Amino acid sequence: MSTDARQLAALATLLADETRAAMCLALLDGRAWTAGELARHAGVARSTATEHLHRLVGGGLLAQERQGRHRYVRLADASVAHLVEDLAARLEPCGHPGRGLRQAAATEAMKRARTCYDHLAGELGVAVTDAMTERGLLDQRAGFALTDAGLAWLTGDGGIDPASLRRQRRPLARGCLDWTERRPHLAGVAGAQLCERFLAQQWLVRIGSGRAVKLTPAGRTGLRDLLGIG
Repeated sequence: MSTDARQLAALATLLADETRAAMCLALLDGRAWTAGELARHAGVARSTATEHLHRLVGGGLLAQERQGRHRYVRLADASVAHLVEDLAARLEPCGHPGRGLRQAAATEAMKRARTCYDHLAGELGVAVTDAMTERGLLDQRAGFALTDAGLAWLTGDGGIDPASLRRQRRPLARGCLDWTERRPHLAGVAGAQLCERFLAQQWLVRIGSGRAVKLTPAGRTGLRDLLGIG
């Protein structure tokens, strides 16, 4: 067996566990979580969560950092987020109803708008991507690239500091297959910067402690003026 085959099998094994998969999906919100928070989310004991986290950190999927007495974990980088989201997008939609009205409402909120690591996903994320494409700001035919007009818009009307784009090593624009819409939304530096701006201006606010976000009245007005969405 080749070294590549062994490494690929080892990587797949890291996600071939429901608890570890649940933790990675939770961390797609782009924030750092404690072991206790992830244990509660996955419905396991803290000791069990810690054991799984050690495997995920050791396998390179998660990174950890300490602040005082607390240890936090997050996805290692954007490429891990893309891997998890791409795998989730290939799942068949579940035909079973949600477990009660609360679960159904949470699922619908995730479908409408959520963060995918550091960029916007769901119906709203795809709508922003489509609007940029229709306006000639984004070319999906050329490997998901910002056009010259798109770059000028991003650093003009989009309100993004040009210096923040030059400091990045990631692709400026990248297509990320949306696991609920089954269509691509904008990732990469451009997607991350837009999502950060929308949250900073409170056009978007988080719903609870998860990945779901919702448009505020200011956000509806802002996106209508910015991209004609509304």
